[in-house]
Amino acid sequence: MIILFGLAGSGKGTQGKALSEIFGWRWLSVGEAIRQTGGYEEIINKGDLIPDEEVIKIMNKQIEKAEAEGFDVILDGYPRDKEQAEYIAANMAEKIDGAIILEVPKEELIERLALRGRDDDKDRESIERRFTIFEQNIYSILPLLEAKNIPIERVDGVGTVQEVTDRLVGVVKRINPDATEQLNDVNGEEVEKSYGE
Repeated sequence: MIILFGLAGSGKGTQGKALSEIFGWRWLSVGEAIRQTGGYEEIINKGDLIPDEEVIKIMNKQIEKAEAEGFDVILDGYPRDKEQAEYIAANMAEKIDGAIILEVPKEELIERLALRGRDDDKDRESIERRFTIFEQNIYSILPLLEAKNIPIERVDGVGTVQEVTDRLVGVVKRINPDATEQLNDVNGEEVEKSYGE
């Protein structure tokens, strides 16, 4: 299991999908999982956060399903805060090969978010607030993972999507020597070449 961290616009969604195709793993985005579960629209529309216990329950179900189907997992956006990280450290540490942080300068992230064109990406103050929350959370999450001897790697997220993917593939192979690339070419399909979350 790999945990992928990154600020909004860092490309972690795009890269998580790419890695899942390359290694034949299951990409599990907390945002996608919550949307698929349903019933949280009112909370999301208000801009509130879903309670940690609910997020943990949703992600546990997704992880268990993937493992039952024989897939290794790439976690995207989970754990998001200290409480979720405490649960993972206490219950899943032995399953985690490592955590990867995609690093991109903030000014470039702001440019990428502007190109993405979503409503919540247009307000500089809102973006800065999201960055601050992420940074506060990551500083509380990393010590919990480090205490369980989970390797933490930082990867340069600047460059073309393919360049970043190549760097990530190298890191994944280093922290999980059993990881092998699929022999197919992503079923002949192109992985999305844009930067997402």
